[in-house]
Amino acid sequence: MNVFGMPLKDITDKWLAGVEKSREILKSRDVLLGPLDTEIAKTPYDVVYQEDRIKLKHYRPIVDKQIATPLLIVYALINRETMLDLQPGRSVIENFMKMGVDVYVIDWGYPTRKDRYLTIDDHVNGYMDNVVDFICDRQKIRKINLMGICMGGTFSIIYSALHARKVKNLITTVAPSNFETDQGLLHLWTRGLDLDRIIEAYGNMPGDLLNLAFLLLNPARLVIDKYVGYFENMSNRDFIENFVRMEKWIFDSPDVPGETIRQFVEDCYQKNLLIQSKMEVGGRRVDLKNITMPLLNIYAKYDHLVPPAACDSLTTVVGTGDAEDLCLETGHIGIYVSSKSQEQFTPKIFEWLQHREDAPERELKLGAKPQDGVMEVTAPAKLVPRRRAKRKSIAPVAAVKKASSKAKKVDLHAPAAQASA
Repeated sequence: MNVFGMPLKDITDKWLAGVEKSREILKSRDVLLGPLDTEIAKTPYDVVYQEDRIKLKHYRPIVDKQIATPLLIVYALINRETMLDLQPGRSVIENFMKMGVDVYVIDWGYPTRKDRYLTIDDHVNGYMDNVVDFICDRQKIRKINLMGICMGGTFSIIYSALHARKVKNLITTVAPSNFETDQGLLHLWTRGLDLDRIIEAYGNMPGDLLNLAFLLLNPARLVIDKYVGYFENMSNRDFIENFVRMEKWIFDSPDVPGETIRQFVEDCYQKNLLIQSKMEVGGRRVDLKNITMPLLNIYAKYDHLVPPAACDSLTTVVGTGDAEDLCLETGHIGIYVSSKSQEQFTPKIFEWLQHREDAPERELKLGAKPQDGVMEVTAPAKLVPRRRAKRKSIAPVAAVKKASSKAKKVDLHAPAAQASA
């Protein structure tokens, strides 16, 4: 024992620990003040179609096509589709491209005051249907593969029920369809939410307000733990780069058209009409029995926004005899960015689509019963969707079709063309 009242070894250990901490701080300074690669959405694409605020991205192939039918991905109106291409090595888009999938993605853009009165009908029977028609016309096909994510998955369910003849295979990922569940605060909060006052005040639902609400769902993890982890890993360049990429995506939050979010909350969260086939869009009832194409329904076990109970009923109410559920042990965002999910998510979708690419198409007649595990016969003629007048396109379909070289190109490596997240 010495005059300091503690063993000399303890003193030297603490001193060495302090020196090591100082080194970490100096290293952190070098990392934070040095060059960082925090760009997102770096996979090259072309904008092949534009209409009002929306754009259709077509990703440039890097290998020969392994699946002839193109895949259209519909992201949610909340946050941006750049989540699917957050960084090289952990990019859903990049993985699909390496597998030989022909990928199109809808970029919903940034709604303004003029978009306040756009409804779910405008997005599903308007924008989505126009995009599907454009892809079919461009590639000389009758059907596309459709993949919907979160709210975009709900839109894809609605679209497939109303336009079944245009969808070859349907994939839903963390897509809510049954809103009558007590799992997760989001479902509990929205039941008593008075959206009228918000829409009257703002016109559109502010993206920043939605962000605040999502943070309050789990403030300990999303506000405190996240930044504690940041300070503990300031000397780790890879961690800091990934952290900044995620922050870019989280706080790039477009507003949501007022009437669209109003109908979504009232008809889905508060009345739960969709899963009962009672929801109406564009004057037509969304009958889930009309979904006669193969269905792959993927959701996350630890999703606090769209819990399993909000997803796992879909396969029991649709009209197809080829429906499959897949629950991954991850969360709402982890399903797209975690390294473990990357090994399961895209490979499963690719194999599922490839298995059905050349399979004979069968459609289910309403009320038909399965025979030997197969449901078939042609759907009634009256299920043919109502045709809507085409909106004026910023990039006319004919111009892109006749001379694709004239289509607007997007250089993702140019700062002005980067999609921030």
